[in-house]
Amino acid sequence: MLDFLYSIFVGPFVDMWSLPDFLIQVLWEGFVSGVLYALIALGFVLIFKASGVFNFAQGIMVVFSALTLVGLTELGVPAFLALIITLGVMYMLAFSVERFVLRKLVNQPDIILFMATIGLTNILIGLGQWIFGGETKTMITEQLWLPTGSSVWEPGGGLVIFQHIDIAATVIAVLMIVGLGFFFSYTKVGRALRAVADDHQASLSVGISLNQIWVIVWFAAGIVALVTGIMWGARSDVSFSLQIIALKALPVLVLGGFTSIPGAIVGGLIIGIGEKIFEIYWGPLFGSGVEGWFAYVIALIFLLFRPQGLFGDKIIERV
Repeated sequence: MLDFLYSIFVGPFVDMWSLPDFLIQVLWEGFVSGVLYALIALGFVLIFKASGVFNFAQGIMVVFSALTLVGLTELGVPAFLALIITLGVMYMLAFSVERFVLRKLVNQPDIILFMATIGLTNILIGLGQWIFGGETKTMITEQLWLPTGSSVWEPGGGLVIFQHIDIAATVIAVLMIVGLGFFFSYTKVGRALRAVADDHQASLSVGISLNQIWVIVWFAAGIVALVTGIMWGARSDVSFSLQIIALKALPVLVLGGFTSIPGAIVGGLIIGIGEKIFEIYWGPLFGSGVEGWFAYVIALIFLLFRPQGLFGDKIIERV
């Protein structure tokens, strides 16, 4: 019994501090994953804040945008032009969702809108497989001006490896997050988005067009999906399995709150770093695949004790 308790509560911490360079490597990889999880979660937050719709299709939007970009480059389209065309495709997707889905289902119960996004997920999966096939594709990093190779840091005689693509992914994700924060806080459209999020009817009364706002916010979520797809695709190729990684944003949202951009950032870092540490140091005790369920266990604990998340608004029902 004492050996079991030691292996759970003491042994992993001893292992951490006995090899500090390896701990730094684990923390760095967890940080990169956490930033990318936060970026995925931002797509959910943007749409939920502006329309109250939980967009289950955000994961497949990541895959579809990345497949579109890779497919165009495989056809010989220059990378810069392929990127512009892909942005156009994501805009057309946003316009179509507003015109043929949201506009038809306005004032319907939330569960109806949620089921509509599940239907959209299946449509995009079928469309993606029909156009691009189901095989795994490789993101051509050179054409997209993404760095390759790695740098080595030797702290105290140890060895820490930083992949350049991970550094680029982190920088781009941070810039995207900062840019979205600035957009929401200091631009006219951003203020309109926040007004719509607070009160649809009041926004209509002052001349804000919900239809235009919904197109803008779904397009913004499409841009986030494209950036996420490029970064994840450059790290692990592009396939439909990426949507499973994208769904890791759900625990991030539970931790941070469904309407909070800072919450998405903090939640992403907690999940990214936490699952890496737990996989490496506690994984041998719980078997393989810890990364697959660790985030959901943390989310379940938060649902039990703080369902609104760290930064979400506390739900108060008056009876």
